[in-house]
Amino acid sequence: MKTKQISGMARGAIFMAMAFSIAPGATAVENNGTTYKGKAVRIGNGTAHTVVRTDAGGKPVSIGVVLAEKALEGLPTAAKGASPDFPFLLPMPVKGPKTVVDHVVVNWESQGHPPPKVYDVPHFDFHFYLSSAAYQKKVHFKKDTESGDPGQQPPAEMLAAGYVIPPGTAVPKMGVHAINPESPEFKGQPFNSTFIYGYHNKQLTFLEPMASVDFLKSKPAFSAPVNRPSKYPKAGAYPSSYAIKYDSAAKSFEVSLDGLK
Repeated sequence: MKTKQISGMARGAIFMAMAFSIAPGATAVENNGTTYKGKAVRIGNGTAHTVVRTDAGGKPVSIGVVLAEKALEGLPTAAKGASPDFPFLLPMPVKGPKTVVDHVVVNWESQGHPPPKVYDVPHFDFHFYLSSAAYQKKVHFKKDTESGDPGQQPPAEMLAAGYVIPPGTAVPKMGVHAINPESPEFKGQPFNSTFIYGYHNKQLTFLEPMASVDFLKSKPAFSAPVNRPSKYPKAGAYPSSYAIKYDSAAKSFEVSLDGLK
């Protein structure tokens, strides 16, 4: 079929029209997909926001948090006797496809947390919650050992291979934490990053990559597969890998749940 040659000016007009057709809070990406951004929240001397990335067909392929490099500076410190945990609530993008993630809470663990000699270094916990913020805030435990109670142990099909929920991991306003004892930090290696599953009342309620400040400062280009449970609490696409990567052009880090399926 014969076609007319398009002038450079006409091509420019077409590209301009394409750019303006993208929804507010969204940007086009090289694979012809789109990136949707959530509202930025101040952390330290920088900001953080959520992102949902799609393929050319509009299908979500990644859910993440973009953390400015400046956010590693000016972080709060706890007063004597106060909690060293500082939570920052990040909303999901208003535009774009919905995912299984309802909201994200970035917890700045200024002094780390138990167990000692494992996670007791300054780090960030990136909680991607499947439950609503209202539900999350009502999660309550009388003691941290409740995570070992039968009432908090999920059915086997909802627990990823190799993961266990030991006593001592029940945290109010979060849930109980499932760890992989084969992770490097439990084998005497320094803690850099890890992936944790969270539950409450036997149901999966959050997905949690963690990263130490020292690891972030190394400007990593890290990606690793994650073990997946055979069953999830609600229909949708869940990660088969996670990544922690530094973007030198944007001077930011992205912590993402990837390979959604």
